[in-house]
Amino acid sequence: MPDNAPQSYTNHTRLDPPFHFFALPVLAITVLLAIWNLIREPGFHSAWMIVVALALLVVAVKARAYPLKAQDRVIRLEEKLRMSSLLSEPLRSRIGELTEGQFIALRFASDAELPGLVEKTLSGKLAPADIKKAIVTWRPDNFRM
Repeated sequence: MPDNAPQSYTNHTRLDPPFHFFALPVLAITVLLAIWNLIREPGFHSAWMIVVALALLVVAVKARAYPLKAQDRVIRLEEKLRMSSLLSEPLRSRIGELTEGQFIALRFASDAELPGLVEKTLSGKLAPADIKKAIVTWRPDNFRM
């Protein structure tokens, strides 16, 4: 999705082509080939190649997951600060009840609709997907990894 396209629930997710369309498929195929090789030529070396291929796949997934988790922590902090300035006291005192997923979903809400969505989220325990579907005016997040 180009950075200047308006975001919505249907187009807000991002794919990283080098990761999702090259690295992951190559590593997944490598695991499958290692399994196929073990079936054709059983032995320690063939079995060890499966372990190595799986290890590389895990490293790739973890290497992507760690910065995303750090980014989620930053989003949570940013949203706590934003909510502190936009919410009235009864809601402001309940910010701590929101889950990380709810913070991440609420970041897309405009300042005008944030208080209403936070209230609905806290009273109805809305899931992140439900929060995103309820947003009318999206604040784009073009810096998401």
